[in-house]
Amino acid sequence: MSGPGFDFEHVGNQVPVLEHYNTFTTHPVLQHTLQAYGGGWAAPLATELGQLMGSHEFQEAGTLANTYLPVLHTHDRFGNRLDTVTYHPAYHQMMTAAIRHQVHSIAWTTREKGGYVAHSVLSYLKQQIDEGSSCPLTMTFAVVPSLQISPDIAREWLPLVLSTRYDERHIPYTQKNGVTFGMAMTEPQGGSDVRANITIAQSVDNGIYRITGRKWFCSAPMSDAFLVLAQAPKGLSCFLVPRFTPDGTKNQLRFQRLKDKLGNRSNASGEVEFHGAWARIIGEEGRGIANIMEMVRHTRLDCAVGSAATLQRALAEAIHHCKHRHTFGKSLLSHPLMQNVLTDLALESAAATTFAMRLAKGFDDAKTDEAALHFTRIATAVGKFWNTKRAVLAMGEIVECLGGNGYVETSILPRLYRDVPVNAIWEGSGNIQALDVLRAMHKEPHSMEALMHYFQQGARLHPLLTRHLEGLQQLLSHPADYERKARIIVEKIALAIQAIELIQTSSSTMAEMFCQARLRQDRQLTWGALEEMNGWEEVVSSVYNGE
Repeated sequence: MSGPGFDFEHVGNQVPVLEHYNTFTTHPVLQHTLQAYGGGWAAPLATELGQLMGSHEFQEAGTLANTYLPVLHTHDRFGNRLDTVTYHPAYHQMMTAAIRHQVHSIAWTTREKGGYVAHSVLSYLKQQIDEGSSCPLTMTFAVVPSLQISPDIAREWLPLVLSTRYDERHIPYTQKNGVTFGMAMTEPQGGSDVRANITIAQSVDNGIYRITGRKWFCSAPMSDAFLVLAQAPKGLSCFLVPRFTPDGTKNQLRFQRLKDKLGNRSNASGEVEFHGAWARIIGEEGRGIANIMEMVRHTRLDCAVGSAATLQRALAEAIHHCKHRHTFGKSLLSHPLMQNVLTDLALESAAATTFAMRLAKGFDDAKTDEAALHFTRIATAVGKFWNTKRAVLAMGEIVECLGGNGYVETSILPRLYRDVPVNAIWEGSGNIQALDVLRAMHKEPHSMEALMHYFQQGARLHPLLTRHLEGLQQLLSHPADYERKARIIVEKIALAIQAIELIQTSSSTMAEMFCQARLRQDRQLTWGALEEMNGWEEVVSSVYNGE
């Protein structure tokens, strides 16, 4: 006590830190989709990882890795090239735990059905503590199908890619216990237009090339190898470029600087030059885009998953805050308007999570079902477009739920707010995804047929869904307008998929509320404008039911 009648030492009405909880078992929607989409056998592993990710230790690791950022070392003190990146130990701590729990590998190594769903749930849990270290995990997961195009390369590299031992050492890959992969596609003059690339690949031996040029973005430059696009004599081609050549010498990759990014800051992104770098071709010359797109398609799945994960992590903070914070004589959660806002955001989170896991199921089904393969090819671009955009928008509303306490850097929300746009930009921003949907409609008609068959099966599940799909069909009847209205088409497809999946997998309360909130023609444009709130407690607790 300091001064008459005023206690300067204690502050009341403060919210406890959200930690020491299980991020899987407090999330009923995630638990249910894991089971519903065929990955229920992975629940014990998800429970174990969820407990770890919700612990104080790993919540703090995410904070530390984003406070003490990666540092590029181009030379040693004698002037010799190093081209190494150092990280805070917390970064390696998160990578070790994730790789040990098979975040990157379970889709490829399990003999159970539902491997992609299991991967996506584990990735979802890992993503919530740190966006940055999830980047190399995603690329290491996603590189597998591209490596499999060349059997000799796959035999050499896949045992290291799929290892559950994280090895941070900067040494030749032949001496390591496990490796991670990065990617270098875009150049200053072209960006997403990779056909404008001017990096050159010259053949020197059977399948061996020397690459000369530069890349404007090289994701995860500490990786042991990269997939790189370069112009070969027969056209743009895909190459594997390791940090060390097979004889153990340092390859001629020279990192110029690390990007000073808005978010995703615990992960290094660099600008790189190739000075005759040793490389092996993946597949055939001239097939570079097709061959690297196998990797890109898988990273797009993780973008949809990651945005849903970050959205839910932030929303859990808001729900937790509103349970514990009191205003105007009662808890924030007791105020009808805040109930409306949180319920609307919970609908968004549940729909995003369900959509992401349905995409993962599609990847699983595509192994044996050609129609599922076609459906997933078009639906993945839709999901990447929609989930990543909606998460960016919802994050601003979530910050408001905490007010000033959510705006200061001692809160996790500013970091999540900065992190979430990367998934919308990485592997093709919104226009690229929308154009990819149109491209699939035109060049892969089986994809559109599979999507329309899916909609025909679900059209009568709800009257608002029926009307919504009629509107989509009307849009599709005017091909001349496709590009101008591409985003409208993709939005309608996304909402229809979310509605169908929620109707089939979630509670009737959740499904009905979603259809009323998202499919009506007179729907509102801000969160917290739901007209019907019956069952709101069930909806909110479905995305976070912790204390």
